[in-house]
Amino acid sequence: MDTAAVVVDREWRPPFPLDLYGVLAPLRRGRGDPTWRTAVDGAVIWRVSTTPAGPATVAIRRRADGGPHGTVRATGWGPGAAWEVDRLPSLLGADDDPSAFVAHHPLVADAHRRRPGLRLGSTGRVWDALLPAVLEQKVTGTEAHRSFRELARRFGSPAPGPAGVVPAGMRVPPTPGQIRAVPEWEWHRAGVDHARRTAILHAAVVAHRLERAAELGGEQGRVLLRRVRGIGVWTAAEIAQRAWGDPDAVSFGDFHVPNTVGWALLGHDLDDAGMLEVLAPYVPQRQRAVRYIEASGFRRPRFGPRFSPRDYRSL
Repeated sequence: MDTAAVVVDREWRPPFPLDLYGVLAPLRRGRGDPTWRTAVDGAVIWRVSTTPAGPATVAIRRRADGGPHGTVRATGWGPGAAWEVDRLPSLLGADDDPSAFVAHHPLVADAHRRRPGLRLGSTGRVWDALLPAVLEQKVTGTEAHRSFRELARRFGSPAPGPAGVVPAGMRVPPTPGQIRAVPEWEWHRAGVDHARRTAILHAAVVAHRLERAAELGGEQGRVLLRRVRGIGVWTAAEIAQRAWGDPDAVSFGDFHVPNTVGWALLGHDLDDAGMLEVLAPYVPQRQRAVRYIEASGFRRPRFGPRFSPRDYRSL
């Protein structure tokens, strides 16, 4: 039987307001992400992922039967479709509990009030979050997204599902085995420097063990990830935010987040130590507070030219 042609359907009506796009948006890795597509009208979101059972393509759409409480339908193809579709509630934040969150700043309180459907979803998959997170270490988003796009297109498999239904050009994220087989010159061609390549390869060797981090969750899960050489606090937090919806995993070490938090809450720049102090009242919900700040629409003022991307392929 051709498992790529098998269709798996599920409908789920969330018992809470749900911002479908807002919950799933952190999984998208820039424009042109070959593992993600959105219909022109935003009615359907397509995701391609790896699962313990194999690759899966899933189309997620909301039925017009109740606004933010409307039924969500997921249709999946591929060997991992049943696994992925079965996790639809978790992916959309059903395991998240924002009820204990208390806002300590007016901007956060306003965003909390206006965005009741913004929850923290969990993919349940560490590797799919790990590969792009490591690629985003110490480079611009443009550079990282280009590298992920090129690796997925050249070394990932075609997305399962029927042609003409699944959007053309979608790809499965490269598996640990596929990544370990990438020749050195192809890493250079994809614009990935030695440090990031080494971290990814170290992780690929023990990828099956790292999936346990999603089961452990919280700080325990992040500690397990940080055992891999090249994965630090920032990378572990970026993975935790997506793989298990960690509400306290703040991206310390980020180029933008401390200043965004500082300007939104205090009106000036912050470093990591300052952000740690400002967010202290939100423990163990610090990442949720950051998400509300980002969702508020606040943008810190720009005082100079944007950081220029480097092209490692020319070095």
